Amino acid sequence: METSTKTPDNIVTHKDVYTIINEKIIEQLEKGTAPWRNPWHTAGLPKNLITDRQYRGINLILLASMGYEQNYFLTYKQLTELGGSVKKDEKGHMVAFWNFPDREAENTDAIEEVQEPRKRATLRYYTVFNIAQCENIPADKLPVLQEREFNPISACERIVAGMPQCPVIKHKEASAYYNPLQDYVNMPRQKSFESEEAYYSTLFHELVHSTGHHSRLARKDLIEMAEFGSDAYSHEEFVAEIGTCYFQSFTGIESRFEQSAAYIKGWLWKLKNDKRFIFSASAQAQKAADYILNVQSDAEESKEE
Repeated sequence: METSTKTPDNIVTHKDVYTIINEKIIEQLEKGTAPWRNPWHTAGLPKNLITDRQYRGINLILLASMGYEQNYFLTYKQLTELGGSVKKDEKGHMVAFWNFPDREAENTDAIEEVQEPRKRATLRYYTVFNIAQCENIPADKLPVLQEREFNPISACERIVAGMPQCPVIKHKEASAYYNPLQDYVNMPRQKSFESEEAYYSTLFHELVHSTGHHSRLARKDLIEMAEFGSDAYSHEEFVAEIGTCYFQSFTGIESRFEQSAAYIKGWLWKLKNDKRFIFSASAQAQKAADYILNVQSDAEESKEE
């Protein structure tokens, strides 16, 4: 009699889980969003909407990296029991958990922290959905989103309004990025930021990226969609963040300058201490700032003389 060695569909290995985590982080970095550098708020650490239990370990990392404004999740079964449904084209997120043979089934749910296995435990997973991916959830079951008032900074608003060929600025997803293919900037909602300075600093970062579009300054590193981690990618990030520092100084929102400087420093390892990269990025950042401000750069003036 043959013994089946087929692995159940919802069993995964340690390597699979860690690979998924890395892929999620790299995916965000490739979009220009560092998971550890989000100056906008989400509603606490990830929790299950029904049980109010906080996800832990690997699950916390996986779900928190998604960047939702409200970190409440639930399984498909929990959702349908509430009378809700998943929005069209939305995909769930994996939540891993250890299944211990000597534990009661009800104690091996997806909220449990992934830790070192004991007694031949197997690693399994659930699929959960964020409440933003769902619809028809009863209002009394949804958390109340606490928002701060947002007071526009006139100096910043004037710069954005005066930018030539300004890309469309959307406030849809809970992440900040520039899409060079469709030429638009996405920003989290203004009220979700920790401060007005944080909002405009993030917006200027993305607008500097947008100046590299072929219809504007046609910056090579942006047009070629450089691979994450490459020198070209690092160079483009330098351009955007140095440009952000310029605008922080221009508008008087320098309270975030130290954070911008720290972010720039984080890319130095890839540049191998080659100061030429820094000088080149600074020059490109100046051109980007001049473009956004709609002023003529020295380089353009010298060409016309």
